[in-house]
Amino acid sequence: MAEPGCHFLNCICGEAVAGGLSLRIQQLDVAVETKTHDNVFVTMVVSVQYMVLKEQVYDAFYKLTDSREQIKAYVFDVVRSTVPKIKLDDVFTTKEEIAMSVKDELSKSMAGFGYMIIQALVTDISPDNRVKAAMNEINAAQRLRVAASDKAEAEKIMVVKAAEADAEAKYLSGTGIARQRQAIINGLRESVMHFQADVKDVGSKDVMDLMLVTQYFDMLKEVGVSSKSTAVFIPHGPGAIADTAAQLRNGLMQGNYATQEMSR
Repeated sequence: MAEPGCHFLNCICGEAVAGGLSLRIQQLDVAVETKTHDNVFVTMVVSVQYMVLKEQVYDAFYKLTDSREQIKAYVFDVVRSTVPKIKLDDVFTTKEEIAMSVKDELSKSMAGFGYMIIQALVTDISPDNRVKAAMNEINAAQRLRVAASDKAEAEKIMVVKAAEADAEAKYLSGTGIARQRQAIINGLRESVMHFQADVKDVGSKDVMDLMLVTQYFDMLKEVGVSSKSTAVFIPHGPGAIADTAAQLRNGLMQGNYATQEMSR
C-alpha cells in the first residue's frame, strides 16, 4: 500500500495500481420508499457520512466489492424494519430515533470492513402528494375550527359586556331619577311648609294645587321657548270642548262664590 505522495511503479517487475481509496469524509444519500403503520407510503432520504479508517485500508479495499451498495443495503434494511411500526404523524417526530438506529446498525456492520460511520441523518420525509394535500386540509380545518371558536367566544364576551354596561347604565339612570324625584318631593314639602307658615287658613291641598298649576304653566313656557319643540298635542274633539267649557264655568262660579263670601 502506498501512502499519499509521489510514487514510482516498476512495471518490469509486474507492479501495477490495484485501485484507490479516499480517506476523506464521504456522504451517501439513500432514498428509501417504505410504508408506515397506517399504510401510507413515504419516501425517506437518509444521508450517511462515513470515512475509511487509515489502519484498515486493506480491509476496506479487499473485503468489500462495493462499499456504497453495502451501506445502501443496510440503510434499506433498518428503515424498512423501523418505519412500518410508526404512524405517519409520528414519523416526522421520531426521525432522530430512526437516524440513530441506522447509525448504530451501520457502525456495527461496517466496522469490520474498515469503515467508520460518522453520522446518519434523515434529511427528507416525503409522503404522496395527495397525502400531503389531505394533511394540509386537516390542519386548515382544525385552524378554522379554532378560529371560529375564538370568534364566537369574542362575540359572546362583547354581548355580555354590552348587557352588563346597559344594565349598569339603567341602574345609574334609575338611581338618578329616584334622587331627582326625592329632591322634588323634598322641595315641594318645604315649599308647602313655608307657604303655610306665611299664609294662614290655607290647606296643604290648596298649596299643592297652586304649585301644580305653576309647574304646568312653566312647562308650557319651556315647550314654547324650546327650539326643538315644533308641536304640542292637546285633547281635541267634542268631549274636549265640553270639558273646556265646564272648566271655565266652574272657575267663574268659584270666583263669584268667593266674591259673595268676602262681601258678607
